[in-house]
Amino acid sequence: MIEIQKDKPYDLEERTFKFAQRTIHYFKVLPRTIANLEIAKQGIRAGGSVGSNFIEANEALSRKDFTLRVKICRKEVKETIFWLRLSEPIESQEGERKILSAEATELMKIFGAIIEKAKKSV
Repeated sequence: MIEIQKDKPYDLEERTFKFAQRTIHYFKVLPRTIANLEIAKQGIRAGGSVGSNFIEANEALSRKDFTLRVKICRKEVKETIFWLRLSEPIESQEGERKILSAEATELMKIFGAIIEKAKKSV
C-alpha cells in the first residue's frame, strides 16, 4: 500500500506524481469484474495524465500554452473523479476511494486557481 501523506507537498509535480501512484494502486487492486476492468483502464490513464500534463505545463513555451496544459490537468483530474465514483471497490477500499477523491478535488481547485490567476495576469 502506498503511504498516506500527512502533509501535502507544495511541489505540484511531486504531489501529482504521488496522486498518480495512489490512483494506479487503487485501480490495480479493485475486484476483477468486467466493469471494474474497463473503469480501471480509464482511471489509471486519467490519474497518470494529471501529472504528466503538469510537467508539460511547467515546460510550456508560452503563457497560453501553460494555461492550456493546466486546463488539461483540471480536465483529467475531473475525469479521474468520475472513474473513482464509478468504480466498485470492496468495503475495505472505500476509505482509499474517499481519500483519492478528496485529493482529486483539492487538485482540481488548485488548477482552477492557477487558471484564474493566469487569466488575470494577461
